[in-house]
Amino acid sequence: MHEIIVGLDERSYPIITKNGVLDEAGEIIKQRFGMRRLIIITDENVYKGQGERLKLSLEKAGFSPVFYILPPGEATKSYPYFEEVVEAILAAKIERKDLIIAFGGGVVGDLTGFAASVVRRGVNFIQIPTSLLSQVDSSVGGKTGINSPKGKNLVGAFHQPILVLIDPTVLKTLSDRHVKAGYAEVVKYALINDMTFFEWLEINADKLSSYGEECAHIITTSCQHKADIVAEDEKEHGARALLNLGHTFGHALEALTGYSETLIHGEAIAIGMIQALNFSKKLGYCTGQDIIRVQSHFEKMGLPTHISSIEGYEFTAEEILEAMYQDKKVSDGALTFILTKGIGGAFIQKNVDPKLVLEFLNEDMKLSQTT
Repeated sequence: MHEIIVGLDERSYPIITKNGVLDEAGEIIKQRFGMRRLIIITDENVYKGQGERLKLSLEKAGFSPVFYILPPGEATKSYPYFEEVVEAILAAKIERKDLIIAFGGGVVGDLTGFAASVVRRGVNFIQIPTSLLSQVDSSVGGKTGINSPKGKNLVGAFHQPILVLIDPTVLKTLSDRHVKAGYAEVVKYALINDMTFFEWLEINADKLSSYGEECAHIITTSCQHKADIVAEDEKEHGARALLNLGHTFGHALEALTGYSETLIHGEAIAIGMIQALNFSKKLGYCTGQDIIRVQSHFEKMGLPTHISSIEGYEFTAEEILEAMYQDKKVSDGALTFILTKGIGGAFIQKNVDPKLVLEFLNEDMKLSQTT
């Protein structure tokens, strides 16, 4: 078992990673928090694949779990389903000291966490992430929210979980596409400030699907990076913004594809990180050698690296730039980007000239069409 503490003083909480921890979830929750009324928010796919394991674990520990099951997909992270979840929590008579469990990927975790933050002005919640993306990124750090038609994650709150339980064995039920998409967020941590981790990934990442020690190392290293940054800057006033490497580009692409299965989050972020590297090169910060190295690694792992990889894309550079202005990092109408001086050298660049961005996007789209 691997345990990492997210250090937030009296709101600190553990991230526990262990093969089979899902089957021990009931006892762990009872030992740490006592017997509570609880509701589990999940989606159809997760419930079908793993719901019985969690239900049995909770019942064995003496709980009477109530499950509320949502449709899968990014479209669920929206106003109508947010209202549904809030009303389901209230209908289950959940009180402040009771527990809400987010059991699913990033969509379920973000939506459930946001609902937990507003019901009775804040109810404790537990994250049990079931996708690689949510295990290494979205389940940790307390960012919760839903999408607006105007942009991704524009409505939400900071609301930290009280426990994160990560069971790598649940990844066996994921599609290959979703595992690869989650892996993009793993590489992000290496690109931000850990060249050694990137070098390790180049050698070992293809062992991810074995769900052995290499998988555990990938998850725990990523979570440790996230925990360290969150402890330093919980509400993204400084260093936490680095975690958005590739996201200004990627979120714009997600918005333009309607948050659909055409382009899932990790794929958008993979393309976005390559764009961030290329934009950094255009501005004189990054060498082409590092870009080739990262791009080759993504391609080896089956991740898209160009806008042309998006099926049926027809949007323009101007439309991408317009979508970027809905990014949460926009301040006083000025664009902020996470750029890099190379692998492990990410930094925050504020007040980026939109003319330079548009020029780059036009160049990048032309290049993408010829590769």
